[in-house]
Amino acid sequence: MLRSQNRILFETIKRLLRKGAAGNLRKIVNKTHAADLSIFFGFISYSDQKRIFDIIEDKEKKGLLLSELEKDTFLRLISDIPDNLIISILETMPNDDVADLIGKLPPERASSILEGMNKIDSEEVEVLLRYDDKTAGGIMNPHFVALKEDITAGEAIASLQKEYRDVEMPFYLYVIDEYGRLVGVCSLRQLVVFSSEKLLKDFMTIDVLSVQTDMDQEEVAKIVARYDILAVPVTDENNKLVGIITVDDIIDIIREEATEDILKMAGAGEEFGETKSVFLSTRNRLPWLFASCLGGILAFFIISNFEKTLSKLTFLAAFIPVIMGMGGNVGTQSSTIVVRGIATGKIIIKDIIPVVWKEVLIGSILGICYGLFIGIVAASSYSKWQLGIVVGSSVLSSMIIATFIGSLVPMLFARINIDPAVATGPFVTTAIDILSVYFYFMIAIFFFNI
Repeated sequence: MLRSQNRILFETIKRLLRKGAAGNLRKIVNKTHAADLSIFFGFISYSDQKRIFDIIEDKEKKGLLLSELEKDTFLRLISDIPDNLIISILETMPNDDVADLIGKLPPERASSILEGMNKIDSEEVEVLLRYDDKTAGGIMNPHFVALKEDITAGEAIASLQKEYRDVEMPFYLYVIDEYGRLVGVCSLRQLVVFSSEKLLKDFMTIDVLSVQTDMDQEEVAKIVARYDILAVPVTDENNKLVGIITVDDIIDIIREEATEDILKMAGAGEEFGETKSVFLSTRNRLPWLFASCLGGILAFFIISNFEKTLSKLTFLAAFIPVIMGMGGNVGTQSSTIVVRGIATGKIIIKDIIPVVWKEVLIGSILGICYGLFIGIVAASSYSKWQLGIVVGSSVLSSMIIATFIGSLVPMLFARINIDPAVATGPFVTTAIDILSVYFYFMIAIFFFNI
C-alpha cells in the first residue's frame, strides 16, 4: 500500500503519464526521491517504468532507483538498456551495491558489463561476487577508513582530509597493524578530543566487535542491532580487515529477512509476490498449499471413519469448525512467537524443553478457559451435559496439542539447520487439524459409549 503522503504524488505522475505531459512529468520525477519512485514502479506498466527511468537526469539517482527495485522489475527494466549506459550508471554507485545488481544479471551480461567497467572498480566488484550474497562478504563495502596504529591523531585527521573524503561511513576509524590486521577502532570524537600528538594505539579501543566474511547476513544484523553500532568491520580468516557493513545495509537486511520469514510462515514462498507475474506467484504458492491439501484429505478420511458416530450424534458436526479453528489459531500464535524469538535471538535452540513446556502451559490455561465457555454453550444448546464435556475436553486437548506442535516443530527445524519459518503455516495447522478432529471423535465415543 502507498502511504497517504505519496498517494497524491503517485496519482499526479499517473495523470501526467496518461496525458503525455513530458515537461511537467520530467520536473516531478527529477524532484522525487528514487526510493519513492521504486514504490511506484510496482503499480505501473513496463512502458511507463521505462519512460520514467529515461527522463531521470541524474545517473546517481538512476543507480539508486535500480538498487531499490525488485529483481524481476530490475531485470525487465534493463533488458533494453545498452551496456555502456548501464556501466556509466554503475560507476556512480558504491561497489557493494554494484555487486548486488550484477549478481542479479545473467552470467553473460554480467561478464560483459564487468569487462567494460573501470579496472579497479571491476576487480573490487569481482572480489565481492566471490562471496555468497547472503553473507557478510557479499554485502560489505570494500571502502573504509583504515589507519596504522603508530600514527598520531593529527596525522589521522590529515589523512581523512586527503585520502578518505569519499568514504561512505567515516564515523569509525579502524586501526590496523603493518600486515593489515584489525587491532583497534576509534571514533571521530576521540580523534578530535585527544591531543594531536597522541598515537592512535594509545587511545583506540582494543576490544573490537567484528564479523568474518562467511557469517550469514542475518547474524550480522543481530550483532549490529544488539550493540547499537553504526557499522561493523568485516575480516577474513586471518583477521585482515577487508570491508565494513553499514547500518543502512543492516536496515535493508532486517526488512528483507522479516519479509522472507512472514511469507514463509504464510506458505507464500520467499519473495514478495505482488511484484511478480500471476504465473510466478501461483508457482510459489502451489507446493506449499499441497500440504494443506493432503491434510484436508487425511481429515476427510478420519471423519469418514467416524461416519457411524456422526449418523447417531449429528450434533457433533456443528462443533468441528470451532475445535479446529481454536487449535489452529493458538498453534499459529505459538509457532509465530517461537519463530520470531529464534530469529531475534531471544529464544535459544538448546532451551527446547522450557520453551515447549511454557507454551503447553499457556495452551492448557487457554484451553480450560475456552473449553468451559464453549462446553457450556454446547450443553445448553442441545440440553446434553455429555456434549458439553466432550466439546470442552476437545477444545482443551486441541489447544494443548496445538501449542505443543506449534512450539516444538520450529525448534526442531532450527536444530537441524532448516529455516523454522517453514514449520508454520500449512505444516503446523494441517497437523493440528488432523489431530484435533481425531481426538474430538475419540472423546465423543468414550463419553457417549458408542
